[in-house]
Amino acid sequence: MKTKKFRIATVVLCLALCFSAVLAEPGGSDDPLISQSYIENVLMPSIKQYVESRIAEVNSGTGSGATDAFTVVEVKKSQQLICAAGTELILRMGSATIIATEKGGLADTTAGFDLANGVTMPANHLLIVPVADGRGIKATSDTLVMVKGGYTIK
Repeated sequence: MKTKKFRIATVVLCLALCFSAVLAEPGGSDDPLISQSYIENVLMPSIKQYVESRIAEVNSGTGSGATDAFTVVEVKKSQQLICAAGTELILRMGSATIIATEKGGLADTTAGFDLANGVTMPANHLLIVPVADGRGIKATSDTLVMVKGGYTIK
């Protein structure tokens, strides 16, 4: 008889524990996931500092490139536009040939291949100069080129 009562008591206790676990409200007012003081004293100041630093970075122009824009550059016939590493080019008017080195040419990201020395620059294709080793373009007529990045005209 004692074992029967013990078993019934054990089953009732297990059921009570299961129901209390199911009905428990995590993150309620008695048991918050994050305390209000943590939010006010730790999270909010760090979020505010991060936002202010990002705004200052964007306003100063030293951001991660989000404010960079293409500029239209006029290159006269037989002039060379020599590019810095990472410069992007788009030929909008006229014609030009590629200036490459023995290390390689300009990456044509529109067509998906490398343009070698002397190849005609395709119009409206995005070209990227991977290394600042004298790569660029030579205008074969008066041209307009959209440029993003560093360059010099010779």
